[in-house]
Formats: sequence, C-alpha cells, structure tokens
Amino acid sequence: MKLLIFLSEVSIPLILFYIVGFGVLMKCHVYEEFVKGAKDGLKTVVKILPTLIGLMVAVGVLRASGFLDMLGGVLGSLTARMGFPAELVPLTIVRMFSSSAATGLVLDIFREFGTDSHVGLIASIMMSCTETILYTISVYFIAAKVNKTRYTVWGALLASFAGIAASVILAGMM
Repeated sequence: MKLLIFLSEVSIPLILFYIVGFGVLMKCHVYEEFVKGAKDGLKTVVKILPTLIGLMVAVGVLRASGFLDMLGGVLGSLTARMGFPAELVPLTIVRMFSSSAATGLVLDIFREFGTDSHVGLIASIMMSCTETILYTISVYFIAAKVNKTRYTVWGALLASFAGIAASVILAGMM
C-alpha cells in the first residue's frame, strides 16, 4: 500500500520532468512552447465560454425551479419498478449536463441517506460510470469545430445508461 501511495505522489512530477527533459534533449524551447500552448488554450476557453455559461444557467434554473424534483417524482415511479431508486432520477438528468451540479446533488443524497446506504452507493458508482454527455459534446465539438455529431449523442446516452445499470448491479452486489 505504501508503494501505491508513493507512486501516486510522484507520478505527476515525474511525468512533468520527463516532458521537460525530453524537450531539452530535443533542443526545443520548452517554456516558449508552453506559453504558446497556454495562449491557444485560453483562446479555446474564450470560444466555449458562452456554451459553458448557457449549460450552467440552464441547470441552475432547472434545479431552482423545482422542475427536476417534479420530473424525478414522475419518472421515479417508473424507475423504482426497475430497481432504480426514484431519488436518483434528478441526479441522472443533471449528470448529463453538469458534473459540478451533479456533485452537489450527490452531496445532498449523502446527507439525506448516508454514504453507505444503497442509494448512496449507487450514486457514488454512477458518478464514476457516467459522463456529462451534453457538456462534453458541446465543449469538445465546438473546440474542434465539428458540426455533424452523427451517432455521438446516441452512443454516449447508451454508454451512460450502461453505466447506470452497472452502478445498480454493483451496488446490489455490495
């Protein structure tokens, strides 16, 4: 266990030293390239900022208006029959849009049900088995100037639902 802790503490600094060392060996101006990359990254942030703000505002409005709770109540009666707790329906919806808002919901679930409860276990596993689909697609596709998403949304939704099913199954096995 001590070896794993040591490796986790030194892995990032070792990678950084390796990159800088390799750049120096290749006679590359490492710092100048870093600054150039940072400028490019800042330009990307400026391009995607309106999308990020729109997604965050939309999630905030849905959560503050009570719409998510209402939708959770309606869909929860259906999902409870399939073994998926109704309390996690709002989390499932928000998770598709915003990871930070979903984290807030998970903390609320932990306060209400506890981290070791069945609902808490499913929420924990679900957070690591799913992705912020719409956020990721909008950010990366805008940054890469991709206009035709083709099957990306459907594939991502299928993968997320598989992750949700896996979280229910794994929590049931614990």
